[in-house]
Formats: sequence, structure tokens, C-alpha cells
Amino acid sequence: MTREDIIRELHKYFQISELVCVHTHSKWGERSWQFLDTAYLHNLLVIRRDILQTPMICNHGTQTQRGLRCNRCELVQQKNSVYLSSHILGKAGDFTVKGMTAEEARARIRSNAGMLPYPLRMEAGVNWLHFDVLTQYNVSQKVYEFKG
Repeated sequence: MTREDIIRELHKYFQISELVCVHTHSKWGERSWQFLDTAYLHNLLVIRRDILQTPMICNHGTQTQRGLRCNRCELVQQKNSVYLSSHILGKAGDFTVKGMTAEEARARIRSNAGMLPYPLRMEAGVNWLHFDVLTQYNVSQKVYEFKG
């Protein structure tokens, strides 16, 4: 599947404004797709379409920094030291999953890890589904859970 195919399929489930911060979307509009990592997008498609098979909500209402974050985002500006999160790199999203808890979503992803085209990390112990494709040094698991 090409990057263009992945984005075309994702359009069935997400608008780009849901996956990037308002600053990025205001400046780049539909071209904001260019800032999101292909492996992240491919995993997002498989998780939404094939594994969870239910709506997933990223940015909505007052929650506007759950996907790609730029240097103008408050969460980034509040940092007092180096901040290189997977959100800034276009490799992560935080989601609410319709009809299931975050732990139920994580369990379903774990049990279907073989369907994932790329390894991913999930944040454990939070009430949202965070996943990213940030490569971890010395970790070879297909699904790796970490505590934030």
C-alpha cells in the first residue's frame, strides 16, 4: 500500500483537522498530511478499520493537541527542557475509542498485533489510547507498552 493509498483510505475515517493541531491546520490545511509519518498513518488505518472497527476521536472540542503538536502549541511551550515527543515528530496520536475503554482498546490491539504493519508503542495506565511508532532503542516487541 502506498502512502497515497493509506491517506485515501484514512479519509473515510478522519479529517486531517482531527489529526494535527489547529496551528498546523490553519497554515497548511489539507497539506498537513505531509507532516504525519507514513508508518503511523498505516498503523492508524489498520487499527481503526481492521482491529477496533469503531470510531476513534483525536482532536475535538477543547482537546486540540492530541495529534501532531507544533512549536506554537501550549503543551510544547510549557516545557522547560528539550521536548522531542512522538507527537511533535508526527508519529503519535491520543484517541478516545467509541464503545470501549482505553484498556479494552489496548487489549484488542495487543491480541491483534500480527495485523499491524509496523511496531508500535502504547501508553499504559491512561484513560485514552495513545499509540505511536517511535522506534525504541533495544526493543524488538511488535507492541510495546510504556508508562508516561
